Amino acid sequence: MPGLLRGVARTAVVAGTATAVSNRVSRRQQGRWAQQDSQQAAPQPAPSAAPPPAQPADMSSKIDQLKQLGELKTQGVLTEAEFEDQKRRILES
Repeated sequence: MPGLLRGVARTAVVAGTATAVSNRVSRRQQGRWAQQDSQQAAPQPAPSAAPPPAQPADMSSKIDQLKQLGELKTQGVLTEAEFEDQKRRILES
């Protein structure tokens, strides 16, 4: 009978330890997830539109800028309104 009691006691200790460790790991992971969620929920500053380009020296640099602007629009980085606004700025400079 003492051997059986020792085996049961050992099993209880191992199970209790495993439960305690598992709970601690779960709490720590939940804390990390909550921290990540709060960081993601914080309002991220909106990316500002591209600054107006410096005064181009000639027409070829304007054309290059317009090509780059078109590529950004094609990639979905710029909306139609942003594209038109930047295009107008390039052409007016």
